[in-house]
Amino acid sequence: MTGPYVPEVTGDLGDGTYRNPVLAADWSDPDVVRVGEDFYLTASSFGRAPGLPLLHSRDLVNWTLVGHALERLEPEEAFAGPRHDRGVWAPSFRHHDGRFWIFWGDPDHGIFQVNSSAVEGPWSRPHLVKEGLGLIDACPLWDEETGEAYLVHGWARSRAGFNNRLTGHRMSPDGTKVLDEGRTLVDADLVPGWFTLEGPKLYRHDGRFWILAPAGGVATGWQGAFRADSFFGPYEERIVLSQGDTDVNGPHQGGWVRTGAGEDWFLHFQQTGAHGRLVHLQPMRWGEDGWPVLGDDGSPVRVHRKPALPPGPPARPGVDDAFPGGAFGPQWSWTANPAAGWTHAHPGQGLRLACVRTGSADDLRSVPHVLTQRLPAGARSVEVRLRLESDAPGARAGLVVLGDAYAWIGLERDAGGGLLLVHRFAPGNADRERDAARALPLGTDEVLLRIEVTADARCRFSHDAGEGPVRLGPEFAATPWRWVGALLGLFAAAPEGEGHAGTGVFTDFRTLAA
Repeated sequence: MTGPYVPEVTGDLGDGTYRNPVLAADWSDPDVVRVGEDFYLTASSFGRAPGLPLLHSRDLVNWTLVGHALERLEPEEAFAGPRHDRGVWAPSFRHHDGRFWIFWGDPDHGIFQVNSSAVEGPWSRPHLVKEGLGLIDACPLWDEETGEAYLVHGWARSRAGFNNRLTGHRMSPDGTKVLDEGRTLVDADLVPGWFTLEGPKLYRHDGRFWILAPAGGVATGWQGAFRADSFFGPYEERIVLSQGDTDVNGPHQGGWVRTGAGEDWFLHFQQTGAHGRLVHLQPMRWGEDGWPVLGDDGSPVRVHRKPALPPGPPARPGVDDAFPGGAFGPQWSWTANPAAGWTHAHPGQGLRLACVRTGSADDLRSVPHVLTQRLPAGARSVEVRLRLESDAPGARAGLVVLGDAYAWIGLERDAGGGLLLVHRFAPGNADRERDAARALPLGTDEVLLRIEVTADARCRFSHDAGEGPVRLGPEFAATPWRWVGALLGLFAAAPEGEGHAGTGVFTDFRTLAA
């Protein structure tokens, strides 16, 4: 699926400047916090587990993924199967009273929070702060001047029956509950031209309460700012970032952070179709009239000088994985809460995925045991070596590009015991997959699987069984899911039946520049 333009070279340019996006993958709805000389970022993870990714940086440009704050989604039974458009929506990251706090809204259950004394954990189990349908995009504020605590959130029309408004509460200082029924802080139906107001981030600055919140839709909208002398308003508004004459569509929804040297910066996302929501860094200053000015006088920058912070080595969240000891890196998440027995630890290299028996193996969008990571933007190739250790008829394992439509390549055991190289796909409007190419008998149980991904997310599948690469099937255009970009995934499965169905063994997952 063709999307907005994304440069091939992004992030740190090595000459004191950077090129947006600084995170060229689907780190949706980012929020950022500074503690000392360190910056931390989290993002929406929806129904994947573990969730609430934790990224670290010293300069706001180079980021590494250091873990997750949410091991399993709750209530657990609600996420036993894939819920890719539910779960963790637009979290807020804060540091207060010596602890890290992350609040988020789950549109089907309410507002949750987790907290920890250290980013590396342990993090608390999710605590339900406010129960209800349609509660999304929650953000707390502890007012250091008064000792009061507050909470603001948005609304999902799909559950609440309305949206385009922000609701505020007084909150208990321990962050466990709201103290009132809540009041509307901003009703954007009353603001000419505004729609789909959401994603609020709450701050105190220059004696005022500030809400930075996007509107206008993820692909076409803008970033707004609201200010008031008191938390409950009234608020006045201004658009502070919009596409203008640039190629950065819908620039909005993120967080403001101030460096130790007093510089202000704003991290937000850009919606790009199959690659999802990529993270941009904008300079920020406060104008003479007291309003924030983002980017280049309200338009997003593509290239800019880096923040005035000590330089460090270029870094990006990891993608490649050798799976030492059978473990997988923090870049991977399941499409639902995991169950025991899906992976097997061992002393060597390689990921051993159990061929989980299921009646839904012909629709990978509906099974929970798919291990996924974000599809990185830019032209590149993805490859992994696979061995199928299974005699069970119908057992299969493979490498998938997963979205509203999906396609995969891998190995399958046929009814006669033979091993087949298969390539299958499912359109977005189909409830089961079908062949994208004729199955090929193989004389070996191990094969190198490869997907070439173009800059506009078209995918070409091939394999190498020891005699050189062989291309299979037509091009497949990767597609996003409802709120997320396409995912790369590894899986193993088998038809329903009795007994252990074997294992798919994956080694040396890596990406290569095109």
